[in-house]
Amino acid sequence: MLYLSQLQGQKIWDAWSRPVGRCADILVGNLEQPFPTVVALALKDHGAPTRFIPAGQISELFPSIVLKVPKEDIETYTPVENELPLGARVMDRQIVDTEGRRVVRVNDLQFARLKDRFCLTGVDVGGRGLLRRLGVERPAVTIARLLRRCLPEHVIPWEDVAPLQHEDPLRLRISRDKISQLPPADIAAIMNDLDRRTGRALLTQLDDETLADALEESPPEVQVAALSQLSPERAADILEEMGPDEAADLLADLPAETSARLLELMEDEDAEDVQILLGYPEDSAGGIMTTEFAWVPVGLRAAEALDYLRRSPDAQDDEAMPYVYILDEEQHLHGMVSLRDLVMAPPDRSLEEEADDEPPTVEPLTPQEDVAYLVAKYDLLAVPVVDAEMGRMLGIVTVDDAIDIVLPTAWKKRLPRLY
Repeated sequence: MLYLSQLQGQKIWDAWSRPVGRCADILVGNLEQPFPTVVALALKDHGAPTRFIPAGQISELFPSIVLKVPKEDIETYTPVENELPLGARVMDRQIVDTEGRRVVRVNDLQFARLKDRFCLTGVDVGGRGLLRRLGVERPAVTIARLLRRCLPEHVIPWEDVAPLQHEDPLRLRISRDKISQLPPADIAAIMNDLDRRTGRALLTQLDDETLADALEESPPEVQVAALSQLSPERAADILEEMGPDEAADLLADLPAETSARLLELMEDEDAEDVQILLGYPEDSAGGIMTTEFAWVPVGLRAAEALDYLRRSPDAQDDEAMPYVYILDEEQHLHGMVSLRDLVMAPPDRSLEEEADDEPPTVEPLTPQEDVAYLVAKYDLLAVPVVDAEMGRMLGIVTVDDAIDIVLPTAWKKRLPRLY
């Protein structure tokens, strides 16, 4: 295989074996393809401005860089927007390994010849790439063999790479599309590992829903740092996409003036839900509950309840839906049924017959420790929060938020979401 470090600084010879300068960089195009094509070489000649030689005039890259034409016939190539100079924009930069789902740094770039074209095949992110650039790869390999050791190569295929450079909107769009397909927890880990400049480039490209999901899986300090890099209008949109409990937690970590400003920019309904949660102590059931839960009115049969849920905006907002709650017009709780029991019930069975008519509940000011105890005691995935005075159901505390008091947040966010 051939590497960029072996080409940079090498002499370029014309068809008559006359030197024409040195290779400064490699330009590739078709970045959305598994093997982007080399479209030009950057030629540096005795202090003259750098110019590009089109790939069609290149005969060989190794062991020497040889052109097909004499120096008098060398054409000048003009780069276009969707092409990438590898040395200037990729070497030593942070990239995302979408297969390994991690942030790595580029130590070298690998090429291969495919028929009549030279193509970029992979990115070397291992120590061997550094040794190659220092010119000591061969001695290091020899010493390793004498010691019966192996110096492994660590090359990531280009199709699994997502470069993140804020100067390149088109290339960043391609990377965004790759990264957006990853699970939110992996995107959160990637955001946590990126430096501020590169992380900001990614933040500006992810859509609101993807970014909100990723922030929900991030530690508080990452959430605050991410939101502070966005415009207030975009930050408010992100908060609207988050669950009310997650949004409230994040706003509580921000300066009071900033929180107030973001609440003003949010949609009235979303802002009202978040403000309700902010009104409770953060270590109480009201402070950790979410107002998004699935419910159906009293008096329905199983088939009718399922049809109601399919059309219910509240049910659509409940991403997990461990239970379905039965409420009257005043939002009084009449029972709770697991989604499994509802699906398995005969279509004409009254929902009240399948439901637990006295489910465990907590009040808004119930301490979080007591909620966690209740979750463990009754093996619950969520606990209804009911206003003691009015008897209205206000929300639910899910098991992940209940156990936050006994399990560190960073560990809790690594657990699989089974609810």
